[in-house]
Amino acid sequence: MQKTPVVSVSGLHKTYGRKNEQQYEALKGINFTIDEGEFVGIMGASGSGKTTLLNLLSTLDTPTSGSVEVNGQDITGFKGKALSDFRSEEIGFIFQDFNLLESLTAKENIALPLSLQGVKKVEISKAVKEVATTLSIENLLSKYPTELSGGQKQRVAAARAIVHRPAIIMGDEPTGALDSKSARDLLDLMTDINKNQHVSVLLVTHDPFSASFCDRILFIQDGQIGQELKKADNNRQTFYQEILNQLGTFEQ
Repeated sequence: MQKTPVVSVSGLHKTYGRKNEQQYEALKGINFTIDEGEFVGIMGASGSGKTTLLNLLSTLDTPTSGSVEVNGQDITGFKGKALSDFRSEEIGFIFQDFNLLESLTAKENIALPLSLQGVKKVEISKAVKEVATTLSIENLLSKYPTELSGGQKQRVAAARAIVHRPAIIMGDEPTGALDSKSARDLLDLMTDINKNQHVSVLLVTHDPFSASFCDRILFIQDGQIGQELKKADNNRQTFYQEILNQLGTFEQ
């Protein structure tokens, strides 16, 4: 049975600079899809275009040309309320620096996407309790971010990313600020969310260990997708070695 693409990117270009000035082409015709339930990684060196690509996919920036469809909606023309509604309903973000609001409790931070949608309080409480139980953070809900460890903050951020049942979770170097144990815990958690909650995940990372948790990796170089690596039936250790070998070919 053919899977439905959650993300479909076609002919995506992004050029910076005005026409009468020197221009920089960050993306040069990107094409790919992410299927429902897939865990996809995007890897590339600094300046390769991976952050630009994530910004376009997450509606933080607009393409020069080409299209991005998420859950069957072409998002490149969204503005105003349509754009904010789309962000709060279809996308979950996990950031490197958590992006929790210090003045809100963990529970209030997790509830934010639902509050922005105008969901009733009783339904918000039920959803927050459910996701907190799933991620084993029920005892943290009344605490403020300053009272939480890095690993606990990242779990709260992950709860906020999935509480509204988005079509896809996007992670921008989400393990970058964590120690090795907390990083492993978060990657296990994202894998669990992907497999058991059936939420598609897009992970932008430069870290081969993080990438080894993905089903498939797109390598971006000079604004284009150069190679694709699939985990297939390999175990994570074998896939990790394949990623290292692939990165080695870029560096030669």
